[in-house]
Amino acid sequence: MPFRLLGILAFLVLLAGCWSAAYGITTALYPQIWPGASDFSLALIHSFLGFFIFLGVMFLVSRLFPKRHLDLFRMLIDALRRIAKGDFSVNLDVKMDRHWGELVDGINHMAEQLSEMEKLRQEFISNVSHEIQSPLTSISGFARALQNDNLTREEQLHYLEIIEAESARLSKISDNLLKLTSLEGKHHPVERKAYSLDQQLRRIILACEPQWLEKDLDLDIALEKVEIVADEEMLSQVWNNLISNSIKFSSQGGRLGIQMHRQEQDVIVRITDTGIGIAKEDQERIFERFYKADKSRTRTGGGGSGPGLSIVKKIIDLHHGTIAVSSELGKGTTFTVTLPEMAKRVEP
Repeated sequence: MPFRLLGILAFLVLLAGCWSAAYGITTALYPQIWPGASDFSLALIHSFLGFFIFLGVMFLVSRLFPKRHLDLFRMLIDALRRIAKGDFSVNLDVKMDRHWGELVDGINHMAEQLSEMEKLRQEFISNVSHEIQSPLTSISGFARALQNDNLTREEQLHYLEIIEAESARLSKISDNLLKLTSLEGKHHPVERKAYSLDQQLRRIILACEPQWLEKDLDLDIALEKVEIVADEEMLSQVWNNLISNSIKFSSQGGRLGIQMHRQEQDVIVRITDTGIGIAKEDQERIFERFYKADKSRTRTGGGGSGPGLSIVKKIIDLHHGTIAVSSELGKGTTFTVTLPEMAKRVEP
Protein backbone atom coordinates (compact mmCIF):
# COMPACT_ATOMS: atom_id res chain seq x y z
CA MET A 1 0.00 0.00 0.00
CA PRO A 2 2.78 2.62 0.81
CA PHE A 3 4.42 1.78 -2.54
CA ARG A 4 1.13 2.40 -4.40
CA LEU A 5 0.55 5.71 -2.59
CA LEU A 6 4.07 6.80 -3.45
CA GLY A 7 3.38 6.05 -7.12
CA ILE A 8 0.16 8.06 -7.10
CA LEU A 9 1.92 11.00 -5.39
CA ALA A 10 4.74 10.93 -7.97
CA PHE A 11 2.18 10.95 -10.80
CA LEU A 12 0.37 13.98 -9.32
CA VAL A 13 3.67 15.84 -8.82
CA LEU A 14 4.63 15.12 -12.45
CA LEU A 15 1.24 16.30 -13.68
CA ALA A 16 1.43 19.52 -11.65
CA GLY A 17 4.96 20.13 -12.88
CA CYS A 18 3.99 19.77 -16.53
CA TRP A 19 1.06 22.18 -16.18
CA SER A 20 3.21 24.63 -14.24
CA ALA A 21 5.82 24.57 -17.00
CA ALA A 22 3.12 25.13 -19.61
CA TYR A 23 1.75 28.06 -17.62
CA GLY A 24 5.19 29.61 -17.31
CA ILE A 25 5.81 29.31 -21.05
CA THR A 26 2.47 30.82 -22.09
CA THR A 27 2.81 33.65 -19.55
CA ALA A 28 6.32 34.55 -20.72
CA LEU A 29 5.98 34.21 -24.50
CA TYR A 30 2.43 34.97 -25.60
CA PRO A 31 2.29 38.67 -24.54
CA GLN A 32 5.06 39.20 -27.11
CA ILE A 33 3.79 36.82 -29.81
CA TRP A 34 0.04 37.43 -29.44
CA PRO A 35 -0.54 40.58 -27.36
CA GLY A 36 -4.28 40.70 -27.86
CA ALA A 37 -5.00 37.06 -26.89
CA SER A 38 -8.02 36.58 -24.66
CA ASP A 39 -7.86 34.81 -21.33
CA PHE A 40 -9.85 31.90 -22.78
CA SER A 41 -7.36 31.50 -25.64
CA LEU A 42 -4.43 31.58 -23.23
CA ALA A 43 -6.09 28.98 -20.97
CA LEU A 44 -6.76 26.73 -23.97
CA ILE A 45 -3.21 27.01 -25.24
CA HIS A 46 -1.94 26.47 -21.72
CA SER A 47 -3.94 23.21 -21.40
CA PHE A 48 -2.81 21.83 -24.77
CA LEU A 49 0.81 22.75 -24.09
CA GLY A 50 0.67 21.10 -20.62
CA PHE A 51 -0.79 17.95 -22.16
CA PHE A 52 1.96 17.72 -24.81
CA ILE A 53 4.66 18.38 -22.24
CA PHE A 54 3.22 15.56 -20.08
CA LEU A 55 3.24 13.19 -23.08
CA GLY A 56 6.82 14.15 -23.85
CA VAL A 57 7.96 13.52 -20.29
CA MET A 58 6.19 10.14 -20.19
CA PHE A 59 7.83 9.20 -23.49
CA LEU A 60 11.26 10.06 -22.11
CA VAL A 61 10.56 8.12 -18.91
CA SER A 62 9.49 5.10 -20.92
CA ARG A 63 12.65 5.32 -23.02
CA LEU A 64 14.75 5.57 -19.88
CA PHE A 65 12.89 2.66 -18.19
CA PRO A 66 15.49 -0.03 -17.44
CA LYS A 67 15.70 -2.66 -20.15
CA ARG A 68 16.15 -5.23 -17.41
CA HIS A 69 12.58 -4.62 -16.24
CA LEU A 70 11.22 -5.05 -19.75
CA ASP A 71 13.13 -8.32 -20.07
CA LEU A 72 11.70 -9.40 -16.71
CA PHE A 73 8.16 -8.70 -17.93
CA ARG A 74 8.75 -10.89 -20.97
CA MET A 75 10.31 -13.60 -18.78
CA LEU A 76 7.35 -13.61 -16.37
CA ILE A 77 4.82 -13.79 -19.21
CA ASP A 78 6.74 -16.64 -20.83
CA ALA A 79 6.93 -18.50 -17.49
CA LEU A 80 3.18 -18.15 -16.92
CA ARG A 81 2.46 -19.38 -20.44
CA ARG A 82 4.64 -22.45 -19.87
CA ILE A 83 2.87 -23.19 -16.59
CA ALA A 84 -0.53 -22.81 -18.30
CA LYS A 85 0.56 -25.43 -20.89
CA GLY A 86 1.53 -27.91 -18.15
CA ASP A 87 5.29 -27.28 -18.04
CA PHE A 88 6.03 -27.00 -14.32
CA SER A 89 9.84 -27.03 -14.64
CA VAL A 90 9.86 -23.22 -14.46
CA ASN A 91 12.54 -21.81 -12.14
CA LEU A 92 13.23 -18.09 -12.52
CA ASP A 93 16.70 -17.21 -11.20
CA VAL A 94 16.45 -13.40 -11.15
CA LYS A 95 17.73 -11.00 -8.49
CA MET A 96 15.37 -8.04 -8.13
CA ASP A 97 14.24 -5.57 -5.50
CA ARG A 98 11.88 -6.66 -2.72
CA HIS A 99 8.59 -6.18 -4.59
CA TRP A 100 9.70 -7.79 -7.85
CA GLY A 101 11.53 -10.48 -5.90
CA GLU A 102 8.32 -11.49 -4.11
CA LEU A 103 6.56 -11.90 -7.47
CA VAL A 104 9.39 -14.03 -8.90
CA ASP A 105 9.52 -16.18 -5.74
CA GLY A 106 5.73 -16.60 -5.89
CA ILE A 107 5.85 -17.88 -9.47
CA ASN A 108 8.70 -20.27 -8.62
CA HIS A 109 6.79 -21.58 -5.59
CA MET A 110 3.61 -22.04 -7.63
CA ALA A 111 5.49 -23.99 -10.32
CA GLU A 112 7.15 -26.18 -7.66
CA GLN A 113 3.84 -26.99 -5.96
CA LEU A 114 2.12 -27.75 -9.26
CA SER A 115 5.03 -30.01 -10.22
CA GLU A 116 4.67 -31.97 -6.96
CA MET A 117 0.91 -32.31 -7.52
CA GLU A 118 1.52 -33.57 -11.07
CA LYS A 119 3.99 -36.18 -9.80
CA LEU A 120 1.48 -37.35 -7.18
CA ARG A 121 -1.26 -37.50 -9.82
CA GLN A 122 0.85 -39.59 -12.19
CA GLU A 123 1.97 -41.89 -9.38
CA PHE A 124 -1.62 -42.28 -8.20
CA ILE A 125 -2.85 -43.18 -11.70
CA SER A 126 0.01 -45.65 -12.12
CA ASN A 127 -0.67 -47.30 -8.75
CA VAL A 128 -4.43 -47.48 -9.34
CA SER A 129 -3.86 -49.05 -12.76
CA HIS A 130 -1.48 -51.61 -11.27
CA GLU A 131 -3.79 -52.37 -8.35
CA ILE A 132 -6.77 -52.95 -10.64
CA GLN A 133 -4.79 -54.82 -13.28
CA SER A 134 -3.65 -57.52 -10.86
CA PRO A 135 -7.11 -58.97 -10.02
CA LEU A 136 -8.31 -58.47 -13.58
CA THR A 137 -5.36 -60.53 -14.87
CA SER A 138 -6.16 -63.32 -12.39
CA ILE A 139 -9.87 -63.32 -13.29
CA SER A 140 -9.11 -63.37 -17.01
CA GLY A 141 -6.49 -66.12 -16.68
CA PHE A 142 -8.59 -68.47 -14.56
CA ALA A 143 -11.68 -67.81 -16.70
CA ARG A 144 -9.71 -69.04 -19.72
CA ALA A 145 -8.48 -72.01 -17.71
CA LEU A 146 -12.08 -73.01 -16.96
CA GLN A 147 -12.67 -73.50 -20.67
CA ASN A 148 -10.48 -76.62 -20.51
CA ASP A 149 -12.81 -79.62 -20.65
CA ASN A 150 -10.21 -81.85 -18.99
CA LEU A 151 -10.39 -80.09 -15.63
CA THR A 152 -11.63 -82.08 -12.68
CA ARG A 153 -14.56 -80.86 -10.60
CA GLU A 154 -12.18 -79.96 -7.76
CA GLU A 155 -9.98 -77.89 -10.09
CA GLN A 156 -13.00 -76.06 -11.47
CA LEU A 157 -14.22 -75.20 -7.97
CA HIS A 158 -10.72 -74.05 -7.00
CA TYR A 159 -10.48 -71.72 -10.00
CA LEU A 160 -13.99 -70.39 -9.34
CA GLU A 161 -13.03 -69.63 -5.73
CA ILE A 162 -10.00 -67.65 -6.96
CA ILE A 163 -12.16 -65.72 -9.43
CA GLU A 164 -14.64 -64.95 -6.65
CA ALA A 165 -11.87 -63.80 -4.30
CA GLU A 166 -10.27 -61.59 -6.94
CA SER A 167 -13.67 -60.11 -7.81
CA ALA A 168 -14.21 -59.30 -4.13
CA ARG A 169 -10.75 -57.74 -4.01
CA LEU A 170 -11.55 -55.59 -7.05
CA SER A 171 -14.82 -54.55 -5.46
CA LYS A 172 -12.99 -53.60 -2.26
CA ILE A 173 -10.54 -51.44 -4.21
CA SER A 174 -13.44 -49.62 -5.85
CA ASP A 175 -15.25 -49.23 -2.53
CA ASN A 176 -12.13 -47.84 -0.86
CA LEU A 177 -11.64 -45.32 -3.65
CA LEU A 178 -15.22 -44.13 -3.22
CA LYS A 179 -14.74 -43.89 0.55
CA LEU A 180 -11.52 -41.93 0.15
CA THR A 181 -13.13 -39.54 -2.33
CA SER A 182 -16.02 -39.02 0.06
CA LEU A 183 -13.73 -38.47 3.05
CA GLU A 184 -11.69 -35.91 1.14
CA GLY A 185 -14.83 -33.88 0.43
CA LYS A 186 -14.99 -30.57 2.25
CA HIS A 187 -18.35 -31.29 3.87
CA HIS A 188 -18.12 -34.97 4.77
CA PRO A 189 -20.40 -35.50 7.79
CA VAL A 190 -18.88 -36.82 11.02
CA GLU A 191 -21.71 -38.22 13.13
CA ARG A 192 -20.33 -38.09 16.66
CA LYS A 193 -21.94 -39.92 19.53
CA ALA A 194 -20.85 -41.36 22.86
CA TYR A 195 -20.04 -45.07 22.85
CA SER A 196 -17.74 -47.60 24.52
CA LEU A 197 -14.45 -47.73 22.63
CA ASP A 198 -13.13 -50.78 24.50
CA GLN A 199 -16.26 -52.75 23.60
CA GLN A 200 -15.89 -51.77 19.97
CA LEU A 201 -12.30 -53.01 19.92
CA ARG A 202 -13.29 -56.30 21.58
CA ARG A 203 -16.01 -56.90 18.97
CA ILE A 204 -13.56 -56.36 16.13
CA ILE A 205 -10.96 -58.65 17.74
CA LEU A 206 -13.59 -61.39 18.06
CA ALA A 207 -14.72 -60.87 14.47
CA CYS A 208 -11.10 -61.47 13.36
CA GLU A 209 -10.87 -64.70 15.37
CA PRO A 210 -10.66 -67.03 12.34
CA GLN A 211 -7.68 -65.09 11.01
CA TRP A 212 -5.63 -64.99 14.22
CA LEU A 213 -6.48 -68.61 15.03
CA GLU A 214 -5.24 -69.64 11.60
CA LYS A 215 -1.95 -67.82 12.25
CA ASP A 216 -1.84 -69.29 15.79
CA LEU A 217 -1.15 -65.84 17.23
CA ASP A 218 -0.59 -65.13 20.90
CA LEU A 219 -2.89 -62.23 21.84
CA ASP A 220 -1.89 -59.54 24.32
CA ILE A 221 -5.01 -57.47 24.98
CA ALA A 222 -5.14 -54.65 27.55
CA LEU A 223 -8.11 -52.30 27.14
CA GLU A 224 -9.03 -49.67 29.68
CA LYS A 225 -12.76 -48.94 29.95
CA VAL A 226 -13.26 -45.74 27.93
CA GLU A 227 -16.27 -43.98 26.51
CA ILE A 228 -15.48 -41.81 23.54
CA VAL A 229 -17.42 -39.21 21.56
CA ALA A 230 -16.74 -39.95 17.89
CA ASP A 231 -18.15 -41.42 14.68
CA GLU A 232 -18.47 -45.11 15.60
CA GLU A 233 -18.75 -46.39 12.03
CA MET A 234 -15.71 -44.44 10.85
CA LEU A 235 -13.50 -45.58 13.73
CA SER A 236 -14.68 -49.14 13.14
CA GLN A 237 -13.04 -48.91 9.70
CA VAL A 238 -9.83 -47.72 11.35
CA TRP A 239 -9.60 -50.62 13.82
CA ASN A 240 -10.69 -53.21 11.23
CA ASN A 241 -7.99 -52.09 8.84
CA LEU A 242 -5.17 -51.87 11.38
CA ILE A 243 -5.98 -55.13 13.17
CA SER A 244 -6.55 -57.08 9.92
CA ASN A 245 -3.24 -55.84 8.51
CA SER A 246 -1.40 -56.74 11.71
CA ILE A 247 -2.80 -60.26 11.59
CA LYS A 248 -2.13 -60.60 7.86
CA PHE A 249 1.51 -59.56 8.13
CA SER A 250 2.31 -61.43 11.36
CA SER A 251 4.48 -64.50 11.22
CA GLN A 252 3.01 -67.89 12.07
CA GLY A 253 2.87 -68.32 15.83
CA GLY A 254 3.67 -64.64 16.43
CA ARG A 255 2.12 -62.14 18.80
CA LEU A 256 -0.61 -59.56 18.33
CA GLY A 257 -0.83 -56.79 20.93
CA ILE A 258 -3.72 -54.33 21.31
CA GLN A 259 -3.53 -51.84 24.17
CA MET A 260 -5.70 -48.82 24.96
CA HIS A 261 -5.38 -46.35 27.83
CA ARG A 262 -6.09 -42.77 28.81
CA GLN A 263 -3.29 -40.20 28.88
CA GLU A 264 -4.53 -36.90 30.30
CA GLN A 265 -7.21 -35.80 27.77
CA ASP A 266 -6.17 -38.27 25.07
CA VAL A 267 -7.03 -41.87 24.25
CA ILE A 268 -4.03 -43.91 23.09
CA VAL A 269 -4.53 -47.11 21.07
CA ARG A 270 -1.48 -49.23 20.13
CA ILE A 271 -1.67 -52.19 17.76
CA THR A 272 1.51 -54.24 17.58
CA ASP A 273 2.49 -57.26 15.50
CA THR A 274 5.62 -59.38 15.20
CA GLY A 275 5.50 -59.50 11.40
CA ILE A 276 7.91 -58.64 8.62
CA GLY A 277 8.04 -54.92 9.46
CA ILE A 278 8.42 -51.82 7.30
CA ALA A 279 11.69 -50.26 6.18
CA LYS A 280 12.48 -46.93 7.87
CA GLU A 281 12.63 -45.02 4.59
CA ASP A 282 9.11 -46.21 3.71
CA GLN A 283 7.36 -45.46 7.00
CA GLU A 284 6.59 -41.81 6.15
CA ARG A 285 4.82 -42.77 2.92
CA ILE A 286 2.65 -45.72 3.89
CA PHE A 287 -0.38 -43.45 4.39
CA GLU A 288 -0.25 -42.31 0.77
CA ARG A 289 -2.86 -43.78 -1.52
CA PHE A 290 -1.74 -47.15 -2.96
CA TYR A 291 1.82 -46.76 -1.72
CA LYS A 292 3.48 -50.13 -1.21
CA ALA A 293 6.08 -50.16 1.55
CA ASP A 294 7.48 -53.52 0.51
CA LYS A 295 6.68 -55.55 -2.57
CA SER A 296 6.89 -58.87 -0.69
CA ARG A 297 4.63 -57.53 2.06
CA THR A 298 1.89 -56.67 -0.39
CA ARG A 299 1.85 -60.21 -1.72
CA THR A 300 1.51 -61.74 1.72
CA GLY A 301 -2.00 -62.96 2.31
CA GLY A 302 -3.20 -62.25 -1.22
CA GLY A 303 -2.18 -58.64 -1.81
CA GLY A 304 -3.18 -55.24 -0.59
CA SER A 305 -6.55 -53.60 -0.65
CA GLY A 306 -5.65 -50.26 -2.21
CA PRO A 307 -5.88 -47.05 -0.21
CA GLY A 308 -6.70 -48.67 3.15
CA LEU A 309 -4.17 -46.77 5.27
CA SER A 310 -5.03 -43.54 3.45
CA ILE A 311 -8.62 -43.98 4.61
CA VAL A 312 -7.40 -44.67 8.15
CA LYS A 313 -5.29 -41.48 8.14
CA LYS A 314 -8.15 -39.38 6.75
CA ILE A 315 -10.66 -40.64 9.33
CA ILE A 316 -8.25 -39.94 12.18
CA ASP A 317 -7.59 -36.46 10.79
CA LEU A 318 -11.34 -35.81 10.72
CA HIS A 319 -11.37 -36.67 14.43
CA HIS A 320 -8.43 -34.28 15.04
CA GLY A 321 -6.24 -37.21 16.04
CA THR A 322 -2.86 -38.54 14.94
CA ILE A 323 -1.46 -41.88 13.80
CA ALA A 324 2.20 -42.88 13.98
CA VAL A 325 4.07 -45.98 12.90
CA SER A 326 7.14 -47.55 14.47
CA SER A 327 8.66 -50.55 12.75
CA GLU A 328 11.81 -52.57 12.18
CA LEU A 329 12.31 -55.07 9.40
CA GLY A 330 11.92 -58.64 10.61
CA LYS A 331 10.78 -57.58 14.09
CA GLY A 332 7.30 -56.17 13.63
CA THR A 333 5.28 -52.98 13.49
CA THR A 334 3.39 -50.78 15.95
CA PHE A 335 0.66 -48.33 14.98
CA THR A 336 -0.18 -45.71 17.61
CA VAL A 337 -3.47 -43.83 17.31
CA THR A 338 -4.12 -40.77 19.48
CA LEU A 339 -7.62 -39.32 19.75
CA PRO A 340 -7.62 -36.05 21.71
CA GLU A 341 -10.19 -34.17 23.77
CA MET A 342 -13.12 -36.46 23.05
CA ALA A 343 -12.90 -39.14 25.67
CA LYS A 344 -13.78 -39.59 29.30
CA ARG A 345 -13.03 -42.40 31.72
CA VAL A 346 -15.78 -44.84 32.52
CA GLU A 347 -15.31 -46.21 36.02
CA PRO A 348 -15.73 -49.99 36.34
